[in-house]
Amino acid sequence: MSSPSKRRDMDVMKLMMSDYAVEPINDGINELNVEFHGPKESLYEGGVWKVRVELPDAYPYKSPSIGFLNRIFHPNVDELSGSVCLDVINQSWSPMFDLLNVFEVFLPQLLLYPNPSDPLNGDAASLMMKDKEQYEKKVKEYCELYAKKGNISGTLTDDSDEDVSDDDISDGRSESSEDVAGNADP
Repeated sequence: MSSPSKRRDMDVMKLMMSDYAVEPINDGINELNVEFHGPKESLYEGGVWKVRVELPDAYPYKSPSIGFLNRIFHPNVDELSGSVCLDVINQSWSPMFDLLNVFEVFLPQLLLYPNPSDPLNGDAASLMMKDKEQYEKKVKEYCELYAKKGNISGTLTDDSDEDVSDDDISDGRSESSEDVAGNADP
């Protein structure tokens, strides 16, 4: 590839042509939401997550930022921010990898083989090490509550904003994001 931007375009196109539902953010290709399904034969099987991907200008030489938008109970995923602790993305990234690797290999491996000794979610790590049965129960509970296709907010197949209802943003002004952004709360 002659430039990072061509590589970025190619990788995003490959992801869009795959079986993943991909939603570009702000009409660009530097930010995407991708629908990710929990791996088969795992505690996360049947779960559906909306994953935010942010590609830096230096992609593929610099790793993408990956985060779960709906909640997941996992030792290596921050429960509140959705940030992912995955060495291959955060420290060992190589331009040989692409976005399909993230969704076909890296995230499934993360869910199949959690690492409680390097946690972002201390509660999940502690529960996994102390009471595996309760940990598994809580993972499945989170899948039911937060990761079902019908109840993830702002799914990729609808037009709603993430976790924001029309009631939350209606105040008599235009509902366009340019008019709402930056206004102080009353």
